[in-house]
Amino acid sequence: MKLLSFLFLLLFLAENTFAQDYALRQLEESPRHHEWVEVQDGDRTIHSFVVYPEVSENALAVIVIHENRGLNEWARSFADQVAAAGYIAIAPDLLSEFDEDHIRTSDFASSDDARDALYQLDPDRITADLKAVQQYITSIPSSNGKVVVAGFCWGGSQSFRFATNADGLSAALVFYGSAPTDEDRFQEIETPVYGFYGGNDQRINATIPETEELMAKHDKFYEYNIYAGAGHGYMRSGDDPEGSEENVTARNQSWEWIKEILGDL
Repeated sequence: MKLLSFLFLLLFLAENTFAQDYALRQLEESPRHHEWVEVQDGDRTIHSFVVYPEVSENALAVIVIHENRGLNEWARSFADQVAAAGYIAIAPDLLSEFDEDHIRTSDFASSDDARDALYQLDPDRITADLKAVQQYITSIPSSNGKVVVAGFCWGGSQSFRFATNADGLSAALVFYGSAPTDEDRFQEIETPVYGFYGGNDQRINATIPETEELMAKHDKFYEYNIYAGAGHGYMRSGDDPEGSEENVTARNQSWEWIKEILGDL
């Protein structure tokens, strides 16, 4: 029985290691400049991963908000993909300085522990951290001053929420995240919001009609696409070489739309 349990554990670890291999490989093989920076938010430090594009002019910046498991290899690989498209990317670790024992996402014993901690964060703290990151990335010499926020899953909801709190955003990209539940927040939105959704994700998609109605009611820009057959988290799953055809297709089509949106800003 112990041997069987041990074999299952090895299989679990092997599967999870493989699941991260493609993201790590992309990061390791990237020709672009990567660096970790410490963004200050008062007396707090937000550890953030920055990737620079290989371009000859100042570029727009994209804030990448991670999923509900914290800043992992895939979130960093997405930042690298943003830079490959010609834009500066910064991916803040919103679990930075969670407590004395957890300074970064990587300090948590498991992704489940990171997820549990994430849902304990004060929403105002998240907003303050994102504003500090926005100020930092727009002030670096190679920035053209424009900034877009893009978030996934939990981060997608935070991207939508940040659009209700931030000044100076050029766009908010919401990947399979829900809108704020407080209608009054919609009045504060000053930037176009673009939604990216998987067809097989009714938990989130069921909220779209009300979101669309409220955005129209308050005369706000909201455009979205639903990708048939794709599931929740399809941008990450679609990057995986072992990903389903539907998720890979949705991921590729989404990237075409991302580039179109950013190219028009």
